[in-house]
Amino acid sequence: MKLGLHYWNFSTPADPAQIAPTLAETARVAEQAGFASFSVMDHYFQMETPASAADEPMLEGYTALGYVAALTERMTLGLLVTGVMYRQPGLLAKIVTTLDVLSGGRARLGVGASWYEREQRGLGVPVVPVAERFERLEETLQICKQMWSDDNGSYEGRHFQLAETLCVPAPLTRPHPPIMIGGGGEKKTLLLVARHADACNLFGSSPEDVAHKLDVLRAHCSDVGRDYDTITKTVLALQPPLDDPKAFLTQAEQYARLGITELQTMPDGDPVSFAERVGQDVVPHLASIG
Repeated sequence: MKLGLHYWNFSTPADPAQIAPTLAETARVAEQAGFASFSVMDHYFQMETPASAADEPMLEGYTALGYVAALTERMTLGLLVTGVMYRQPGLLAKIVTTLDVLSGGRARLGVGASWYEREQRGLGVPVVPVAERFERLEETLQICKQMWSDDNGSYEGRHFQLAETLCVPAPLTRPHPPIMIGGGGEKKTLLLVARHADACNLFGSSPEDVAHKLDVLRAHCSDVGRDYDTITKTVLALQPPLDDPKAFLTQAEQYARLGITELQTMPDGDPVSFAERVGQDVVPHLASIG
């Protein structure tokens, strides 16, 4: 079982001047501790939850990952996940390619249908119906794959039209950076995973819920003629690993039996201390799970 660090909060420490050095040190510590991947959110406002407010610090995701890429050597880097409404698909393919080239082939395209309307309306991003967002997501996946192929020709879709799909240099990762679709929507999201993705990312609400989502994905794969076993299954772990490391590892074993090969976990409080403690108390034990 692999472990990823999902860096979702830039509020600790409170001084904005400490955001960069804290992010840098967390990334260095995480890599040294054996984390396999490092991700940030694709938000411009912080999510509104009982524990966070929209006006808390937030950085643009791909810029942040470029910074992390220069400080690390091994971890896979990606957004968890890119909001499909935030970048034109051809530009998104080029952005991910840039990250892949500059990181030595460590980029992963995490992508989803996007949902946070407050930040979209606030910053002038078009807000469209959910059905259209999923149409745009599928076209985005098609465009990225074409950009990362030998086909430099045009693309004609309902929502996007590209005269050329030229992408030079090509990504170092061949045939292309892994495509991970985030979310557990059973009718649309998991169907797109079966059609287009190399990996899925599910919310780790419980092993039972994840097992159900995987059954749905398996059925979609059967319907579209996709080999279910070619899809990497990952989970965003909602159970804090440091509250009860033994319980976290027990749940990791349950996920592993379902075919999950990577968990992403979110720092609680000081991210440097979190990465250090998880590296000491959790990561060594995960190596034997799977």
